[in-house]
Amino acid sequence: MDRWLAGPQGHRLRRAADPLVVDLGYGAAPVTAVELFTRLRALRDDVEVVGIEIDPARVAAAEPLARPGLCFRQGGFELPLDGRRPVVVRAFNVLRQYDEDEYAAYWDEVRARLAPGGMFIDGTCDEIGRRATWATLDREGPVSLSISLRFGAFGLPSDVAERLPKALIHRNVPSERVHAYLRALDKAWLDAAALASFGNRQRWMATCAAMKADGWPLLDGPSRWRLGEVTVAWDAVRPG
Repeated sequence: MDRWLAGPQGHRLRRAADPLVVDLGYGAAPVTAVELFTRLRALRDDVEVVGIEIDPARVAAAEPLARPGLCFRQGGFELPLDGRRPVVVRAFNVLRQYDEDEYAAYWDEVRARLAPGGMFIDGTCDEIGRRATWATLDREGPVSLSISLRFGAFGLPSDVAERLPKALIHRNVPSERVHAYLRALDKAWLDAAALASFGNRQRWMATCAAMKADGWPLLDGPSRWRLGEVTVAWDAVRPG
């Protein structure tokens, strides 16, 4: 996700009047916040990253890693930022812990605090980051769903279903759009089996190209597909 944020989404930080980024719920160790800071500083040397955690012990443990442009605060979805509005808020493996009837209120709470042109990323990944999905929202609402898979770490694209964001994870049933999307990805992947001898990257790129040709509103192209990513417009997968 950091690679995606620093790549096709990098324009948001470059144009931001206040390049403030939040890693919300960074976990027991602040590794993700430190990595995010390092990667985004390559885009803009005045980027600030704030790691936010609800557990004061986790904040205290992270403090030794603070430096100019990187700090840690106790808090939650209210975003304790002294009135500043972040251009990016990332929450990975956070909302999946809540009930399905709770996530929308938290989405709204964070969106209301974004800077103009800002985005909120609600994502989930497996324990070693080989299967990941994230929903991207702006101040108006959900924009897209991204899937990122490590080549060789899946049999079918739908293997990522157990890592869908909370908004979609219980919607992977035949009557729902996200189910149709994953089934279409599986079919395109199987149809591209003849390319397997050229490697999974070539097979995945053919899969995504076929999805686009079939009318799925993909928002990216070969430069992202070759990395094992694909992003589709939210309307194509939104809950019914």
